Amino acid sequence: MNSRIIKLLIACACMAGAGQAHAQFNVGKAIGGAAKAVKAFTLTDDQMAAYVKESVDWMDKNNPVLPADNPYTIRLNNLVKGITDADGIPLNFKVYNVIDVNAFACPDGSVRVFTALMDMMTDDELMGVIGHEIGHVLKRHSKNAFKNQLLTGALKDAVSSTGGVAGALTDSQLGTLGESLIGAKYSQKQELEADDCGYDFLVQHGRNPWGMISAFEKLQALEGNSSVKASTVTKMFSSHPETKKRIEKLTKRCNKDGYTRPAAE
Repeated sequence: MNSRIIKLLIACACMAGAGQAHAQFNVGKAIGGAAKAVKAFTLTDDQMAAYVKESVDWMDKNNPVLPADNPYTIRLNNLVKGITDADGIPLNFKVYNVIDVNAFACPDGSVRVFTALMDMMTDDELMGVIGHEIGHVLKRHSKNAFKNQLLTGALKDAVSSTGGVAGALTDSQLGTLGESLIGAKYSQKQELEADDCGYDFLVQHGRNPWGMISAFEKLQALEGNSSVKASTVTKMFSSHPETKKRIEKLTKRCNKDGYTRPAAE
């Protein structure tokens, strides 16, 4: 979930009703062409927050968010009940009814989980992926990646020319920002930091941290499965040596802390 996860790990239930349609995740068309040379431009924290909010609002508007009474949403809300913030960053959770096996967390604490991911994960596994993704928020990895997208990517011209006013961006530009939120690339060090955060997240909320390990193993096993649409989460768990090392590291920690691996469900 190259060494990337959830975006719990990062990282999108058998309770869904029969015949429920699954829509394709829509992140809009990326802006084409290279950015022109523009004068140096910086963003304040408030401006950054505005861009994140605009991007999350756009994604929620342009993708099928399941209602509160849907079984998927009920399951997710039960899992995260009482989990309201991450180091002071308020969290909010929604389910996208899409076919990608994915999940992601944004710098503002917005966590989005996809139904296809929920279908293949136990509760502990799903919490492990969510914890990993929240780890990227806690460590400010997602914020820095988003800022880099704004100031060094194809959006640099638009951000500079509008003076940092998020509301001035077009739908296409907001779609590109949405894509950057779910497709942020992290270093191996950042992934390891998010793994540790995911482990702590599970323990703090009474879950068996072996869930994150089995989640990683399931995601890694998807490589080469033509019936599964590739996503940020599945790509980051392709069969790279780094993934094996991450699983081994977490396994050693579970054993050291005295946790027993549950029987396969």
